Amino acid sequence: MDFRKPLIAGNWKMFKTPAEAVETAKQIVALASATTDVDVMIAPPFTALTPVAEVVKNSHVSLGAQNLFWENEGAYTGEISPSMLKASGCDYVIIGHSERRQHFGETDENINKKIRAAIKNDLIPVVCVGETESERESEETFSVLDKQVRTGLEGFGPNDLETLVMAYEPVWAIGTGKTATTNQAQEVHQFLRALIGKSFGNVLAKSLIILYGGSVKPNNVKELMGMPDVDGALVGGASLDPETFGKIFLFQN
Repeated sequence: MDFRKPLIAGNWKMFKTPAEAVETAKQIVALASATTDVDVMIAPPFTALTPVAEVVKNSHVSLGAQNLFWENEGAYTGEISPSMLKASGCDYVIIGHSERRQHFGETDENINKKIRAAIKNDLIPVVCVGETESERESEETFSVLDKQVRTGLEGFGPNDLETLVMAYEPVWAIGTGKTATTNQAQEVHQFLRALIGKSFGNVLAKSLIILYGGSVKPNNVKELMGMPDVDGALVGGASLDPETFGKIFLFQN
């Protein structure tokens, strides 16, 4: 298997004022200086991006955003463009998180537009896919993921997706305390890698970073990361506390 440097990403969701975000980022930067074996990314709220960008500059921590719109400017009240994110210091952007799909009606077609906009503006897209509890119980996991990936990436070629990061987040495990077993995570990640291989070729499939997201904690990250197709984690609540998040991204130390 080709070497893929692990990525541990923290999604802060709708938490932290700019001042709180800066203080948290400072502590994470200090902890991340202890390793170069893992890439670390944090995604604060939009209001905190610019001050946090100053904190993480020239550090081992990258900055990400939690969402974007697919146009660079225009009459889209309340939205934020990829060029604005880039100018704010972002390297990454999370796209298609299950909470965006669930609460704000995001579709695979909209996600496709957002991925295209991110790539066009040199942002690394972290594209989220995952099934609900009812879909898993109905044994629809793979058909759901197949549709999300195929529609989300429709019209792209392998060269377009060289920076793509994929995140598998079983909706039933987000913020619930439930976690997919290591075998469940590996099974899905292996399926996703094979799907990318069929659609875009083995070169992209082998280099693709696939994160697991869903109640990742210090006590389960090492076992998850031991799976051959799990290349990192998209961490929610546990990334809000620097010490806890540090234990996750320093799992190899």
